[in-house]
Amino acid sequence: MKTVMSKDGTPIAFDQSGQGPALILVAGALCARLSWSGPELAKLLAPHFTVYNYDRRGRGDSGDTKPYAVEREVEDIDALMTEAGGSAFLFGHSSGGALVLEAALQLGGEKVKKLAIYEVPYNDDHGAKLAWRAYIQQLTELLAANRRGDALALFMKYGGMPAEQIEGMRHTPAWPSLEAIAPTLAYDHAAILGEEARVPTERAAMVTTPTLVMYGTASYPFMADTAQVLGKAIPHAQVRTLEGQDHNVTSEALAPVLEEFFTQ
Repeated sequence: MKTVMSKDGTPIAFDQSGQGPALILVAGALCARLSWSGPELAKLLAPHFTVYNYDRRGRGDSGDTKPYAVEREVEDIDALMTEAGGSAFLFGHSSGGALVLEAALQLGGEKVKKLAIYEVPYNDDHGAKLAWRAYIQQLTELLAANRRGDALALFMKYGGMPAEQIEGMRHTPAWPSLEAIAPTLAYDHAAILGEEARVPTERAAMVTTPTLVMYGTASYPFMADTAQVLGKAIPHAQVRTLEGQDHNVTSEALAPVLEEFFTQ
């Protein structure tokens, strides 16, 4: 593990592996650098890239300077880019994809050379927007009351996990570590995805970085629609379908697609 200091003094922990052009992996909600597919993905990509897999602020070994702002997370990515030599490719999974889109806008093409995202959970369906607003309101209330376990359960229920499975999760060794980073749900959802989680077509249209937008055929149906809308909105984008993959895409399916895009 290595550490870099972000602009506001927050320490950002990361693992570095491989050699070649810099590639930064950005995890989604409730994922720390060692508790998502990042380590496995880094191993597969290391022969071709210098891969940076890091703890987003508020997670794992990174700090969490208050107050939170999306701009601070972009500065974290910028600090990693400086460590990498000044520029990098970015890959973001789920809400991490929304963050790297914002990073591309704020940092520009000189720093963000190419951008790849997998299933950012934007959803323009009217009913989905109403459900999201209700979720955000409940999440905000639970976190304000420091009811971290209930906030986790709310998120899992929103994602479709059965109640008995959620209850089982509460009694696993992983639960305390999830509770520790539960406040970051507000970062990903209320702050980064926004109050409605609608597809930000106006912002996307300003992304000049070459972008790969991906979704899986076995995932939530709205993900395909969202990917197509983003693909049309971003000027230099291509859309790629990963057959048989759901939201938790396997590293074996993802790595060759990333390698092809970032090396072409």
